[in-house]
Amino acid sequence: MASQRLLAVDFEVFGRVQGVFFRKYTQDEGKKLGVRGWCMNTHHGTVAGQLEGPQDKVIMMKEWLQKTGSPSSRIDKAEFKNEKEIEDYSFKSFSVRH
Repeated sequence: MASQRLLAVDFEVFGRVQGVFFRKYTQDEGKKLGVRGWCMNTHHGTVAGQLEGPQDKVIMMKEWLQKTGSPSSRIDKAEFKNEKEIEDYSFKSFSVRH
């Protein structure tokens, strides 16, 4: 049985994403999907981070970051960069950084 490809990708979400529990909901969604990584508020009002996990779960998480977010958020756009295949995980879980 072949294991699914693991992907890693950097992300940044723009809009009203600070002060609306976006990081907490992102962490919860990552854990629910089984995606690992981290997210944090940036100094220019966005939320940035990294994701890693099975390809299908990373795709689902990217879609969540683009379209869903936290209930009080307003997502203007989400950017994804440096997507690559990885051999193994770098993170043990999904965390919020400060």
